[in-house]
Amino acid sequence: MSDIIQLLPDSVANQIAAGEVVQRPASAVKELIENAIDAGADKIQLIVKDAGKSLIQVIDNGCGMSGTDARMSFERHATSKIKKAEDLFAIRTMGFRGEAMASIAAIAQVELKTRRHEDELGTQIFIEASEVLKQEACAANAGTSICVKNLFYNIPARRNFLKSNPVEMRHIIDEFQRVSLAHPEVFFTLHHDGQEVYHLPSTTLKQRVIHLFGNNYNQRLVPVEEDTTIINLRGFVGKPEFAKRTRGEQFFFVNSRFIKDPYLNHAVLTAFEELLPDDTYPLYVLFIDIDPSKIDINVHPTKTEIKYQDEKAIYAIIRSAVKRSLGRYNITPSLDFDQENSIEHLITPTPFDQIVAPVIQFNPDFNPFTDKKTDREIPFLRDSGGGSRSNPIPKNWDTLYEISKRDTTTQQQIHVEETLAVNEQEIAKSTDRQFFQIHNRFIMSQIKSGFMLISQQAAHERILYERFLQQLQNHSGVSQQSLFPQSLTLNSSDFELLRELMPDIRALGFDLREFGKNTVVVEGIPADLNNVGEHELLERLLEGFKNNLAILKLDKRDNLARSLARNAAIKAGTKLSSEEMNLLTDQLFACQMPNLALNGKPVISTFTLNELLERFEK
Repeated sequence: MSDIIQLLPDSVANQIAAGEVVQRPASAVKELIENAIDAGADKIQLIVKDAGKSLIQVIDNGCGMSGTDARMSFERHATSKIKKAEDLFAIRTMGFRGEAMASIAAIAQVELKTRRHEDELGTQIFIEASEVLKQEACAANAGTSICVKNLFYNIPARRNFLKSNPVEMRHIIDEFQRVSLAHPEVFFTLHHDGQEVYHLPSTTLKQRVIHLFGNNYNQRLVPVEEDTTIINLRGFVGKPEFAKRTRGEQFFFVNSRFIKDPYLNHAVLTAFEELLPDDTYPLYVLFIDIDPSKIDINVHPTKTEIKYQDEKAIYAIIRSAVKRSLGRYNITPSLDFDQENSIEHLITPTPFDQIVAPVIQFNPDFNPFTDKKTDREIPFLRDSGGGSRSNPIPKNWDTLYEISKRDTTTQQQIHVEETLAVNEQEIAKSTDRQFFQIHNRFIMSQIKSGFMLISQQAAHERILYERFLQQLQNHSGVSQQSLFPQSLTLNSSDFELLRELMPDIRALGFDLREFGKNTVVVEGIPADLNNVGEHELLERLLEGFKNNLAILKLDKRDNLARSLARNAAIKAGTKLSSEEMNLLTDQLFACQMPNLALNGKPVISTFTLNELLERFEK
């Protein structure tokens, strides 16, 4: 039998390596920009077309390469960053594996132009599928320009797995933001399909954050700085009131390298204890400067994971530094006993002749026994279908829950569906329904077998979710035009997401149009939501969509309906009138799944009379 083990050709080995190093266009962008940083460039231009599928071009004014170096840069494991194994523990550069250029050249058509500052002529190389087609001298600017065309052209399966252009562009923007945050001293530009997305001049870290995320971040940042023998920490954290429901704006950098570390992220979150609302995450941009010999960055090909020698000490330093910064800038409550005359001011009595008697006003005609009907209206708590419903409200709906013992959620749902199918004429209309609100959170109603409790927020979320889902399917959302249209400026990533979702958002009743760079004009919102601010509603819709996408992996339309319903529903703590409770309950039982909340928990809980008797007769 002949030998069966053989050495793979370089082109095949490079394609295998590309599967780890270059997963999508954003991966190639990251590697090329990091190479430009390592070359000492202070001006970097990124140009992409079709979200990087057709073209990725990076132009820098770095040191450039000689003809030999330019050719060697496409060989696997060829690098100028390290020479021996010991150098792995003294790495300050972004790249060091020597795999990126070889991997990219194996799955794309690459054109390289480069010239050193001291040379008169540069070098031009054309390479395709790891095969060098041409190398010649040429006139070129000092520095390097790399064009990557038709990424994955020779691996159709990988190209078919790429997402839509807006999704891939968001990943490119994420990588661009990470590198530009790590190097605020470098001038960056980003162009997509001929339009300038970012123009970032050389500046300070705070100004770079503002340029990337918007001018409103100027008042949101709290500086953090701590120097120890273990690490030097600097950067910014966001004020608690500006926390979001997604983790998007959270950046850790170790020696200017972006990393993902849940352990260090937990250190920051613990510093915000009792300051953040539930399910919200703060902004932070933190830089850790540490001795390279005390970390290992050769853990993963993407170089976003790092191992530390003293992880617990770094955790404690980050937590205490963030907590002290929040207290120093009066984010957390504090008592200032050093303020001059603070105690004396508190105990100094007011002169008798300066005391002003309080004035008490009262209504002599007030009668506490009169009951005046309120004329207020809770936003969104109404039927937007003009009186017509796809699912009619069953008469005498309270008979749905006449049970002798508590059923499981599945049994209750089967009972509901069976009862909804009963002919309306066979059920007499109930005229003695009474509702009571408990702690402005639950609606209680008596049924023959006991009583039931309805979570008002979960019920309204279910009502709106099914309504929005139907509008998305039928494109039947009705828009309420704004008297004064408002413009909303988003960061580039959110703007790309909004463009991707624009058809479905318009189907819900939003009337939007693009207006310049990263700006949309809101001319109308869904008629059901005309009492909500346009800015707040749209921003929360995008935040909720991203949060659901990261956690639940939902279908796009289901995600939109779920996000909008959660943001538009009445919240726990809202006081409802009898009419509003009646309408909310009717609309709930008109839903297809009235007993299932959006989080999978029950909307309705029933308590039988026997359970109450057992509790009091023991």
